[in-house]
Amino acid sequence: MRTPWSPAITSFSSRGPNKQSPGILKPDITGPGVSVLAAWPVPPVKTLTTRFNMISGTSMSAPHLSGVAALIKSAHPDWSPAAIKSAMMTTAYVTDRRGNLILDERRLPADYFALGSGHIDPQKALNPGLVYDIAPEDYISYLCGLGYSDIQLTSVVAPRSHASCAGVKNITEGELNYPSITVTLAATPPRSVRYIRTVTNVGEAPQRIGRRSRCRRECRCA
Repeated sequence: MRTPWSPAITSFSSRGPNKQSPGILKPDITGPGVSVLAAWPVPPVKTLTTRFNMISGTSMSAPHLSGVAALIKSAHPDWSPAAIKSAMMTTAYVTDRRGNLILDERRLPADYFALGSGHIDPQKALNPGLVYDIAPEDYISYLCGLGYSDIQLTSVVAPRSHASCAGVKNITEGELNYPSITVTLAATPPRSVRYIRTVTNVGEAPQRIGRRSRCRRECRCA
């Protein structure tokens, strides 16, 4: 952790894109997952009596992020899961200790399919200012828009009852009030695309809304 180029994306980190729904950026976020000191069962070798081990993997990163989500929920019990996820994603950072872009295992700047929204910042996630909230029924409209059958939908949202897309207004992935925006372009892309997001002020003071993006030279964000 004291190296100037930390944090960095390791080779085994999960990567996008999201093939089933390419308009939703994956991964959402990154967290610590290399050489993490963790509890460990007593080993069978009698000479080794430690109950701890150094472990690496996405299985170590996931509990870090889950723990941050639990801390946010304890501080803000009225926040929805979507609001908590938004707080974590919108406050993540994309630069290392030197102030440069986070690198991947090749020592190259990590792209969004490796980094997602950035590396988790637990302190900032407690006070994001603005959040992108999503109601449960919005997810149903999104899944129906993906072409889920009633059986598939029921297995996801209501395994003990029955869910149906009948009478549900389908929405595209771009219409989901997600904390990130991903634009997929065809061979002949449109001149412009429009996405609408709704933010909720969860801070104590009025908020001034701005934007942060890294557009390539061939595109312009407005």
